[in-house]
Amino acid sequence: MLIIMKGNAPEEALDAVKEHLILHGFDIHQSTGAKRTILGVIGDTDALDAREIEAMPGVSQVVRIRKDD
Repeated sequence: MLIIMKGNAPEEALDAVKEHLILHGFDIHQSTGAKRTILGVIGDTDALDAREIEAMPGVSQVVRIRKDD
């Protein structure tokens, strides 16, 4: 799962998203670019509600990555 933060998202919003994910047992890989930050969520994200995360302050979009069997 990728979480794309808004370009103008404050650091507090990013920290809140990361804390939410860590509390739910996920590892995070953060990629910070010139205009936006992307969080790669590592783990079995099937139980995560993408709508709940998208509703968090500073989040622009949540993208699920499907695995091929």
